[in-house]
Amino acid sequence: MRITAAVVSEKSGPFVIDTLELCEPRADELIVRVVASGMCQTDLHGREGYFASPYPAVYGHEGAGVVHAVGAAVRDFAPGDHVVMSYPWCGDCDNCRDGGTNHCLHGRKLKMGGARHDGSTLLSKDGAPVYSAFFQQSSFGSFALTQARWAVKVRKDAPLEQLGPLACSGQTGAGAVLNVMRPSPGDSIAIFGVGAVGLSALMAAKIAGCDPIVAVDVHEHRLALAQELGATHTIDYKNCPDVVRTIRDLTGSGVRYAADTSAVPMVLRQAIEALMPGGTCALLGSAPKGTDASFEMPFLQQGRSVRGVVQGDSVPKDFIPKLVDLVVEGKFPIERMIKFYELSEINLAAQESSAGITIKPVLRMPI
Repeated sequence: MRITAAVVSEKSGPFVIDTLELCEPRADELIVRVVASGMCQTDLHGREGYFASPYPAVYGHEGAGVVHAVGAAVRDFAPGDHVVMSYPWCGDCDNCRDGGTNHCLHGRKLKMGGARHDGSTLLSKDGAPVYSAFFQQSSFGSFALTQARWAVKVRKDAPLEQLGPLACSGQTGAGAVLNVMRPSPGDSIAIFGVGAVGLSALMAAKIAGCDPIVAVDVHEHRLALAQELGATHTIDYKNCPDVVRTIRDLTGSGVRYAADTSAVPMVLRQAIEALMPGGTCALLGSAPKGTDASFEMPFLQQGRSVRGVVQGDSVPKDFIPKLVDLVVEGKFPIERMIKFYELSEINLAAQESSAGITIKPVLRMPI
């Protein structure tokens, strides 16, 4: 079938709207009419060549839409169902068999390889392949193809065009708090970087009853929104000579939990140094291969721990519907961070996202 999609033809090139051919679904696949797709820094990293993905390519991995067609073996979905498309996993590796699908040993290839696991491509232009299958969806288009096991059915009374970001930034930030940290009411937390991932973590921290909740960022408008969404304290990183000392002055001994969404080595170090003994720091941001970070080894000897978190350690079919319920109940107001753009405005969305002007761009797809 013919679709409209945003194509990047070369490293760091612009998004160009084009007409492409989408293949028919296999027995275990769905075709989804994409209503809207969040734009994540990971999409822009793909365009910039972070992952050595082939070009020309279609990105997008926060797609929400309506099931258009299903393969012959699909039983859990039907045309008309509302879905969010989440991250892919193989199901056969040691981690997948142990329930750690977010750490699938083939996850990177499935997310960034530009094709299905068997190497077949989903999109073409005049008979030539266009590499897609980004996170096995490539949702920067009017239709997307994904496997049924990676799609999540959501309630039809939820605001579908707002739900795409739950597939990545939402479940990454919220999952880091609710699935990994699992704070008790009154536990302290500092969140370094309150973009879409950081604000999702912040809203989850408020739901969990954390206090204090410290938000650190370089953008005043993000800090203002963080305060409205539940931060008890905000720190302007640009104008604070000693962030770690400031956090320790606020908390006495440091925070029990810290999350770094920046993936900037110095910021990660500060997040670690802001921990109290026995505290945990989670790295949520994505850095280019070869990025090194350092910290003082004695810091770990007082029971502090540092770990990475991918996709919020979530099982999407369980966790995303819970987040959707929180959205409907007004407890996870994701709409506060969203700015909508038409697909034709995708380059503007990318520019304003990279500049920090827009927290979470969401692209509306052409009907």
